[in-house]
Amino acid sequence: MRWWDIAPVLDLEHALFPDDAWSPGMFWSELAHARGPGATRHYTVAEDPVTGRIVGYAGLAALGDLADVQTIAVSRDAWGAGLGSELLTDLLKAATDFECATVLLEVRVDNARAQKLYERFGFEPIGFRRGYYQPGNIDALVMRLTLNEDLADTAPETGTE
Repeated sequence: MRWWDIAPVLDLEHALFPDDAWSPGMFWSELAHARGPGATRHYTVAEDPVTGRIVGYAGLAALGDLADVQTIAVSRDAWGAGLGSELLTDLLKAATDFECATVLLEVRVDNARAQKLYERFGFEPIGFRRGYYQPGNIDALVMRLTLNEDLADTAPETGTE
């Protein structure tokens, strides 16, 4: 993802998450940490091969040996085509490149479709974040994937509610 992708990504963001869409500033801030030798973020977009329209995007933050999926989204008209899997694969490759041992993510408890995707990749539920998604006070299911057992054994525990 580059700065010129922010406007079309925001269009998709608002279409998919109208009640809790990220702001332009949030994307700008994330992209500011995605380049250079000290990069701690990885953001990617997926374009329709015919129209060039952005139909998906995803982002990951890394800190030490822990990575966190910040966002992953696929346009409704592209659901079922495997794009979510491709985006998640890209994020997990980035986590490996950042030398992360563990990847965490939060997913709405009422989003069974996304949970199934994450489970297919080996993510396991480890807790909840009560009232994480607003409005609506929807709980988040926290999931974890261990990429490197040796590094994960020395990783600090992450607190979840």
